[in-house]
Amino acid sequence: MIRSLDLKPRYDSAIRIFRSSAWNLKEAEDAWAKFVAESAPLVKVLGMAVKVTDGVKQSKEGVRIPAVKRMHQESGDSSKPEYINGHLYGAVGVLAEAKNKTYCIPLACEIQDGEREIMNWRYGSSGVRQGSHIRETIVLSYYAGAELGDSILLADRYFFTVPALEELGWLNSGCGDGRRMYMISMMKSNAVAYEKAPARTPGAKGRPRVKGNAKKLHSLFNERAADFVTGVANIYGKKQKVQYLCLDLLWGKGIYKTVRFVLTILDGVRAVLACTDTGIEPLQIIELYSMRFAIEGTFRSMKQEVGSFTNRFWTPQMPKLDRYSKSGAPDRATKVTSEYARGKVLEAFDANERYAFCGVMAIGLLQMLSLKFADEGILENARYQRTPTRTMPSEAVVADVLRKSIFRLLDKHADLPICQKIRSLMDNGVCILEKKAAS
Repeated sequence: MIRSLDLKPRYDSAIRIFRSSAWNLKEAEDAWAKFVAESAPLVKVLGMAVKVTDGVKQSKEGVRIPAVKRMHQESGDSSKPEYINGHLYGAVGVLAEAKNKTYCIPLACEIQDGEREIMNWRYGSSGVRQGSHIRETIVLSYYAGAELGDSILLADRYFFTVPALEELGWLNSGCGDGRRMYMISMMKSNAVAYEKAPARTPGAKGRPRVKGNAKKLHSLFNERAADFVTGVANIYGKKQKVQYLCLDLLWGKGIYKTVRFVLTILDGVRAVLACTDTGIEPLQIIELYSMRFAIEGTFRSMKQEVGSFTNRFWTPQMPKLDRYSKSGAPDRATKVTSEYARGKVLEAFDANERYAFCGVMAIGLLQMLSLKFADEGILENARYQRTPTRTMPSEAVVADVLRKSIFRLLDKHADLPICQKIRSLMDNGVCILEKKAAS
């Protein structure tokens, strides 16, 4: 943007905004979530918004970037190394839909691994942002977008754990801000649930039972094969026949929470879905979980279209990363002792998260523009595509249109404050705008 618009300020001046104390990330996230809640065509189920959460790992080579650590790469892609040094981001978005196209508009994105010692400097022993990746993801998903009200959270099977349900139950019990959030996920292949405890025999001695007999969920596909029913669900934008069996069982060692399990057979593939709200219908659970993949497309666009994770904010006050440190070694941030050095590390850490959040807003705006103008034909035939989309333009097409039209828009809407500001920073604003608009 600086090169294209021929702006006077130096590059160093432009990136100082991410280290500036003039703005607060939490306030910016709240303002963005409020804007999305008021402007986007959100997906609603039983009056509740549908959120999606997941984590994404981004490789970072900087040895003095805060919170960079060695991580295992689970991807089956042979082009990716087994271990990388980088950041683990936790993100949450909300589903919006128009013309059978579903986007996951991101609401917040934060670093959720390697930051525990750094957050201890800021929050002390309060425990804020010092838990595991799973717990921190649940907390982020709950508090992101308070204006959305009650919500349903779609998550990968990695997140359906006892700690996650404990955190969710604690938030829903009134320890949060009064809203409720339910969770839909997939179960692992070795998951075990329990029948409800049988009625207590009158006069029986001993402690009352809290659970009944154990049931291996995947074994029920054979044991209860005759009980499956067939229904039609909208999965990945298509009406498909699916066989399913709905069971309300207890799950979670120690908590034994009532969970609705939906055993599903689609095109011969078996899967067990779980929902913490027993009031949602089985076919709705199946359709909702099929929308979870929308966040993967958002991650791809954040990386490829706007470069949300290309940030490399570092400080010489941060000790160098030891690439050969063993598992369990002390966090290198523990070597930072002076208040001045800790302040600089926190400043660099905040800059990395702020940059990622600017990417969140950028890709969210592209998605909302695509949804808003899909019916007006403004973005049709915007550029040649070998395989044109059947529904609406993607984030890449919208971004390309904006890049091509920015000079014309600056000239056409010269009365807008943002346009006046940009023109004042250009060396020869009027001349350049006339040349670019003409070309």
